[in-house]
Amino acid sequence: MAKHILAPTKIESVGNKPKEILEFFGAVNSQSSELSIAKMNSPAGWEEPFQTPEFDEYTIVLKGEMEIITSNKTYCVKKGEAFLATKGEKVKYTTPKGAEYMAVCLPAFSPQKVHRDE
Repeated sequence: MAKHILAPTKIESVGNKPKEILEFFGAVNSQSSELSIAKMNSPAGWEEPFQTPEFDEYTIVLKGEMEIITSNKTYCVKKGEAFLATKGEKVKYTTPKGAEYMAVCLPAFSPQKVHRDE
């Protein structure tokens, strides 16, 4: 069935600084557990704890750059580039200089499935 999303829902972020998360599709805005799509506006110096999610996360950087840290390597993902973190992979997202990006999670993001380090 077709669905017209009139506006995203603002979701509370996790990390050392406030980050804007606008969910277009997902558990909150479209009541979907199959997929989530959100736009992020992340300030310079933002970081969140390591996580080992139960979903694949596809990230596309629209502005700025991100530093994405895995168990094996640190990646600098710049405007126009993308990154895939596969489910079960330990990963940490940071934006040392700030970034705007889209995140697609398959299946949809949920706090119960992200498994953040404390």
